[in-house]
Amino acid sequence: MDVLSVQAIQEAGLADWSKLEQALHARFLVGSFADAVGFVQAVGEISAGHDPEVRLTSTFVDLKLLTPDAVYRGKDGTEEVWPSVTQLDIDLAREISALAAARGLKPDLDGIFQVELGLDTHDADEIGPFWAALLTGDVANYDHPAVVDPTGRTPNLWFQKTSPHETPRQRFHYDLWMPIALAPARIEAAVAAGGTVTFDEDPSFTVLSDAQGNRACICTIQGR
Repeated sequence: MDVLSVQAIQEAGLADWSKLEQALHARFLVGSFADAVGFVQAVGEISAGHDPEVRLTSTFVDLKLLTPDAVYRGKDGTEEVWPSVTQLDIDLAREISALAAARGLKPDLDGIFQVELGLDTHDADEIGPFWAALLTGDVANYDHPAVVDPTGRTPNLWFQKTSPHETPRQRFHYDLWMPIALAPARIEAAVAAGGTVTFDEDPSFTVLSDAQGNRACICTIQGR
């Protein structure tokens, strides 16, 4: 299945879902652990082998939809396979939302976010295997320029290209992915807590600094 563009995903009108860095995400509120288990079991019955990633608790169920072998077709005719959102995910998202509505479960957009870690480096390949081994126990989980934990127990770690430099200098920073509609409020809250907006010229991300100059980015799919 082909990778869908950001525009196509937004035009799909999935009110309960947001695409963050790679996948579609949703959270539905439940009244008990038993309700969560029952909902997830029902989702499994309609997934037809295109299974979502699920996290459930006694108060909510998180779902993540992604096609592992999605195909990106470049303008030059080249093809590349990478995990992303396809029509399969859009269709299943609609079915899951309908299932949740039928059970009286409400979506929680405030619960949709994703944290990544960024590490500035002039040579990702020199240190990437170390971080993959440290965080996941397997150097194979380093795929330039990122470390991805297939179990989802640690945040993704990606390496941002920079020039060689002397320490000290901030090298780690947080990337917080959020739904487009919720990003402005989070930025406002961070500024109200003593932060400063240091870059907002790109609609897809805003850079903020704390009072000591440590930076973080709030990212969305806007304009990507």
